[in-house]
Amino acid sequence: MEKDTFKTILKPCEGILYKDKKSKFFGYIFPLQKESEVRPIIEVLKKKHHTANHACYAWQLGTEKITYRANDDGEPNNSAGMPIYGQIQAYNITNILVVVVRIFGGTKLGVGGLIQAYKTTAQLTIESSSIVEKLIEDSYKVEFRYPEMDKIMRIIKQFAIKIVSQKLESSCELILTIRKSKSDAVYKQIKKIHQVSIQKLD
Repeated sequence: MEKDTFKTILKPCEGILYKDKKSKFFGYIFPLQKESEVRPIIEVLKKKHHTANHACYAWQLGTEKITYRANDDGEPNNSAGMPIYGQIQAYNITNILVVVVRIFGGTKLGVGGLIQAYKTTAQLTIESSSIVEKLIEDSYKVEFRYPEMDKIMRIIKQFAIKIVSQKLESSCELILTIRKSKSDAVYKQIKKIHQVSIQKLD
């Protein structure tokens, strides 16, 4: 059966502290809906830790089509962003941003030490957050006239479909979200009903 769930986090978790040779690493994790949310979060954290040298991060979005980014923010290449991203992959979570803010303690850690410190901070941060499993759902717009209402409602009940919004005027319009594994079956059933239009939304 097609996989139709994904793991993400319930709410932000902030300020997990990891120390290595007097350097302080503060870990943060946030749920993410779109890439444009990343920059404002980073700016807030840089203001909060105004003595910090680096705010390195990685994020991932999507369930079927994955997009991600890893940023070293001035640390040696691939010593911060990718180790953070590696932990996102290890815990198989998506739609999240993990940020690790470093305050330099005077002793260089070397690239190996940095990789380990960023990886560990990211791991501790993810472990301290509430990971939840959510459904992957498709959204549809269904338009019909009142005589078809009973047939549509029967299908909605049969497949336990969520009605996101409804407009009941001279004709009816429903926005539905359907669990991905049931989506094709529901689409076919609704499509069969005479004088009903169903359209998949992005």
